[in-house]
Amino acid sequence: MNNAIRIVLALAALGLLFPSAAFAEPSGLEIMTKVYERPTGTDQEADLTMSLIDRSGSERVRKIHQLLRDFGAVEKKIMFFQTPADVRNTSFMNWSYDDGRDDDQWIYLPALKKVKRISSDSKSDYFMGSDFTYDDLGDRHPNKDKHRVLREETLEGETCYVVESTPKNSDYMYSRTVTWVIKDKWIGLKREFYDEDGDSLKTLSVKSFKKIGVFWIIVHSEMHNTQKDHRTIMKLENVLIDKGVDKSQFTERMMKRGM
Repeated sequence: MNNAIRIVLALAALGLLFPSAAFAEPSGLEIMTKVYERPTGTDQEADLTMSLIDRSGSERVRKIHQLLRDFGAVEKKIMFFQTPADVRNTSFMNWSYDDGRDDDQWIYLPALKKVKRISSDSKSDYFMGSDFTYDDLGDRHPNKDKHRVLREETLEGETCYVVESTPKNSDYMYSRTVTWVIKDKWIGLKREFYDEDGDSLKTLSVKSFKKIGVFWIIVHSEMHNTQKDHRTIMKLENVLIDKGVDKSQFTERMMKRGM
């Protein structure tokens, strides 16, 4: 092999001869996988304020304490409602699986003194009067959808990939979603949801995020159901990461026991 051929092969290996190939943009699936896998710590504890605002501007505020822990193959989250009195001691638990299985979900209603498992048919129901369905509260695995990059654009000063996701299962509650994903941070800054008829249903907007340690954490988001003109605002405060949330917290017994 002569020196000229050696130089060409070396340049190609370094991506200097064909730079467009070396720096190819990620696919839609790769982008949404990075969003799904964005690290948020081994465990997390926070106070969550959920504000429900109807079309007349009337507001109902709910205070929640939230715990989360990554067990490797499964991520577990539990939420304890603290106020107001009519929802106090209600709790919700979600287990999300890395292998793409459907999330397992449970809700405890103190009036019934019973933990109820959320069936697959009920995951399109809205959670506690909010604009989030039970399915929205889980972590939808990117392999459940087909993804394509529509374009790149700037939103709220951030350079984003705009990715359209359509479900592989035609019976899914949304016909498609469109997500604005911040490059490098891999935060879904905005997501549009379309109903089964293809009409715009609601939009999730991230209003604020911050870096806690080495992790990017969403601390303020809003879901606006445009068909009902109803909004749900979520604000996280007192966020603690990797402080040692006990593994035993994520059980039906703890749901009944409360905080």
